[in-house]
Amino acid sequence: MLNQAHTCIVGSLNHIGIAVTDLEQALLLYQTLFDSPSAEIIEPDFMPIRAAVIKQGDTHIELLEPLDSKSEIGKFISKRGEGLHHVAFDVSNLDAKIKQLKSLGISMIDEKARMGITGQIAFIHPSSTRGTLIELVETLHVDKE
Repeated sequence: MLNQAHTCIVGSLNHIGIAVTDLEQALLLYQTLFDSPSAEIIEPDFMPIRAAVIKQGDTHIELLEPLDSKSEIGKFISKRGEGLHHVAFDVSNLDAKIKQLKSLGISMIDEKARMGITGQIAFIHPSSTRGTLIELVETLHVDKE
């Protein structure tokens, strides 16, 4: 088992990431199906995507539309179609968690923290998590609403 001394706290589910081809239509669908609140559409300058983060109850749904078919989200949709892309968990000390996971032989996509939509992020490779892409998020100290 992967039990070692804790160097950071892994908290709650931060969000689920869903790859979509039409962000406005995806937002409308979630609003229709789940009475989701409206969400701001953003285009971060550090990623080739358009995104919206829906506050759905106690968690968030991150809808991701690629702006480049060769981007990670673009390649994902091309290969697998729209749908669940990743699951993200809050961590209290991302750098320490990355170091701990690497020491355990866990394969990381990001060996160093990088900027994401809601804070510093790093992805664990699905080959180390039984096929699920997992994102670790050290949230910036701003309200996620």
